Amino acid sequence: MIRMYPVLLAALLAISGCGTINTVFRPDAVASQNLKESRSYCENIPRIYSGVIYGFCTLNAEPAPEKSLNDRALSDHENNAFPIIAIEFIGSGVLDTLVLPYTIYRQNKDGSIEIFR
Repeated sequence: MIRMYPVLLAALLAISGCGTINTVFRPDAVASQNLKESRSYCENIPRIYSGVIYGFCTLNAEPAPEKSLNDRALSDHENNAFPIIAIEFIGSGVLDTLVLPYTIYRQNKDGSIEIFR
C-alpha cells in the first residue's frame, strides 16, 4: 500500500497545474482555442495567475446538451469531480505563484490572452 503513494502523488502532480501549462508554457492560440471549444464566456485572460483564471473560465462555459435521460445515470459521476477541480486550482495557484515574475513581465509586454470567437 505504501508503494502506491508515490504513484498517486505523481498522478496528482501530472493533472494539477494544467491551466498554467496551457496559458504560460504553450502559445496563446492554444488557450484561446481550448476556451473557444469549451464555449467559455470569458473574452480574455490576464497573464498574472492565468492558470487559475483559465480554470474558472473553463467552468464558466455553456453546459453540454444532454443526449437523453438514459445518459443521465452515466453522467452522475460528474458531481463527484470536486476533489479533482480543487486539486487543479491548488496546483495552478502554486505554479502561477512560481512563474509570477515571468507572467508580470509578459502582461506588461503583451497584455492579456484574447479569446477569439
